[in-house]
Amino acid sequence: MNPNNLIKEYTNGEVTIVWQSGKCIHSANCVKNNPDVFRPKEKPWITPEQSTTEKIISTVNKCPSGALTFYMNNKK
Repeated sequence: MNPNNLIKEYTNGEVTIVWQSGKCIHSANCVKNNPDVFRPKEKPWITPEQSTTEKIISTVNKCPSGALTFYMNNKK
């Protein structure tokens, strides 16, 4: 697997964040808009359980490169 083109998923149970490393331009919009979830110096660097689903969606929608996307998890 190419480390420059990783795809990782992180969920809070309600919404799943998808991060594509190959698209990331490191604008830091995610960190500025939601520092409780996006912490690039930690592993894992995305911790969606630290925020509301609404705030996560708002933050992901501000990603200029499309490296961050999301999908809603199906509720059973």
